[in-house]
Amino acid sequence: MTSKLDYNWHLRELMALRGMYSTTDLRPLLIERDVNLSASQVYRLVTEKPERLSMKTLMALIDILSCRMDELIEPVTAAAPVRRAAGASDAGANPDRGVGEFRPRRARVTRDPK
Repeated sequence: MTSKLDYNWHLRELMALRGMYSTTDLRPLLIERDVNLSASQVYRLVTEKPERLSMKTLMALIDILSCRMDELIEPVTAAAPVRRAAGASDAGANPDRGVGEFRPRRARVTRDPK
């Protein structure tokens, strides 16, 4: 099994430690630092793990929260999913994971003996 790089995003926790419990508390502080994000973008930044983040936004967050980058972004190693060979049996697999026995079966066409 190979390892995959991942990270934990601690923006919400750091905001709470500094008494900011709403995403609307963060937006004016970002605007002061010339980072103009919409209310929905700020909400997603706080509540979700961002896939992309500009350096300007990252530096503004570090300044606002008076923290280090490793406090905001914690690198972790996540186990990569194991790839199975095509046609591998689903025996022992989680039954809730797929369609399992409900998968359509190929129809058999027989000739009418008339």
